Amino acid sequence: MKIAVAGAAGRMGQAVIRLLAEEGLDLVGAIDHAGSKSLGRDAGEVAGVGTLGVEISQDVSAGLLGAACVIDFSAPRALHAIVRLAADKRVAIVSGTTGLDANANEILDDAAKVVPVLSSPNMSLGVHVLANIVEAAIRALGPGFDVEIVETHHRKKADAPSGTAKRLLDAVRAARKDIRPVSGREGMPGARTDDEVGMLALRGGDVIGDHTVHLLGQGERLELTHRATSRDVFARGAIRAAKAIAKRKPGRYTMADVIA
Repeated sequence: MKIAVAGAAGRMGQAVIRLLAEEGLDLVGAIDHAGSKSLGRDAGEVAGVGTLGVEISQDVSAGLLGAACVIDFSAPRALHAIVRLAADKRVAIVSGTTGLDANANEILDDAAKVVPVLSSPNMSLGVHVLANIVEAAIRALGPGFDVEIVETHHRKKADAPSGTAKRLLDAVRAARKDIRPVSGREGMPGARTDDEVGMLALRGGDVIGDHTVHLLGQGERLELTHRATSRDVFARGAIRAAKAIAKRKPGRYTMADVIA
């Protein structure tokens, strides 16, 4: 299978490029933003795997040429052009870009009318298993347990709370319909209400991504945690997703479809 990578010079893009050969896939395009210092360089050399004969370019159209799927770890501002051109060229889309707004999701929905599309803020298979466990635990424990979500990332992460924390919030909401996320408490907010779910974002150092869902009851508590110690877990998940959806019919897919 032939793969293009958007955000090729970024940390995640480099990880994907480095692992493609191990997975038996060919890199045919490498795309990055106009200000990237890696434009014109060989994508393999930037990723530390030697010369691959694919130059990093800001030309999205050229970068998608011949690809069966584009794996996107770019930025919200770049997503529109990538998705629109991928749909025009009938290239499947696997996007791990985070911080997307409602407009970006509408663009992905439009593309899904003509190509398979998977967009997930976390490509780790373990995180999606965690979400299933969280939902099951909340249903089993009942309303007597309060839920709080804490996430930790490196100091350069731009968005908060993380896309993964929001995914875990969705798992909570699947078990408890009427919840209200609270992103921080200070001063005199009063006693915790039954519908609150606290969302706390920690930032510092080089942490790749830790997420803990606290289930707090009377006299006992559960702490369900996923820790990513290498970006390779996200890159491998994205590659597995590309393999899973590239030849499927148009539509929106999730990591649950990949796991299944």
